[in-house]
Amino acid sequence: MDLAAIRANTARLHEAAGSAEVMAVVKADGYGHGMVPCARAGLAGGATWIGVARMHEALALRAAGISSRIFAWLLAPGDDWASAVAAGIELSAADPWAVEAATQAALAAGRPGLLHLKIDTGLGRGGASPAHWRALLGSASRAEASGHVRVVGIWSHLAQADSPGHPECDRQVERFRDAVELARKTGLSPEVLHLANSAATLNLPQTHFDLVRPGLALFGLSPVPEAAAPTALGLRPAMTLTARLVSVKRVPAGHGVSYGHRYRTVRETTLGLIPLGYADGVPRHASSTGPLLAVGRRRTVAGTICMDQFVVDLGDDTAAAGDEIVLFGPGDSGEPSAEDWARAAGTISYEIVTRIGARVPRTYTGGCDSKER
Repeated sequence: MDLAAIRANTARLHEAAGSAEVMAVVKADGYGHGMVPCARAGLAGGATWIGVARMHEALALRAAGISSRIFAWLLAPGDDWASAVAAGIELSAADPWAVEAATQAALAAGRPGLLHLKIDTGLGRGGASPAHWRALLGSASRAEASGHVRVVGIWSHLAQADSPGHPECDRQVERFRDAVELARKTGLSPEVLHLANSAATLNLPQTHFDLVRPGLALFGLSPVPEAAAPTALGLRPAMTLTARLVSVKRVPAGHGVSYGHRYRTVRETTLGLIPLGYADGVPRHASSTGPLLAVGRRRTVAGTICMDQFVVDLGDDTAAAGDEIVLFGPGDSGEPSAEDWARAAGTISYEIVTRIGARVPRTYTGGCDSKER
């Protein structure tokens, strides 16, 4: 994990955001890169907020000494609202029950809950629908008047930001502005309005408002891969996934390889065994299609990816146990990218990096968190 790349990517996003502040989104263990070191790298690169999905992620960041503003949004009844309020975590509310949960937590913590009200402007996922927005505003206004909560933000999320020029983006901006106007008429005075994700931060300045929330782009991956590679956006991938061969052997022509013999050797060849599998996050859907750099050449997974291992056909090239192979990285040595793996598996680069499991040790370079965990 290249923390210098994350710092530089954050600085690039800060530049793209103009006058808006940057929230570095490090949910899902920093998209598989490590939540705490990536949060620190994002802050060092110019972010002033940290964003996560779950409350326990936010509390873990506080426990690790992250003192910046932290926002958590995917919350449920029964979560530890009191600890979050006591820690100064800023929380999303899209329903009156969440306002009530924050109120009760404030009473227990002895300090006001900090809320960002979420409006569904068209994604059809989280957020209050326009029909229920007035009810949420009323609940929040009453709680704020009681002194138990402060409404510090209003936010929403874009559905089509990764499709440049899609008219839905402008429609969502208009609905968002309408929702904010109604909130202000209700008597609320939010400090920050935020709508933009990675793609919008880079390409849609009309969505920036006071704060942008990039996630994937922090880690150097393109949020618009069909339109622009990371380098074209001024980004550098931070994750490189490597392994070492544990077995190398010659086999004859016609030899079946791995479960189901989806791959058979066409001639006498050398097979190398790589100790990574779907339990480590290597997608089984990339069986016989996943690319890698091995013994100086781009190659493809030979046959079925197993739980702990897969095979590569090395032809007549010389190899030995201990030789390093690269599944993906920034491309400096000709290795594939996470996007290449996404295409091979029929998915998106988000999934490729976030699914790399805890069994795979992380080594950090380029910063004070340079270490292995």
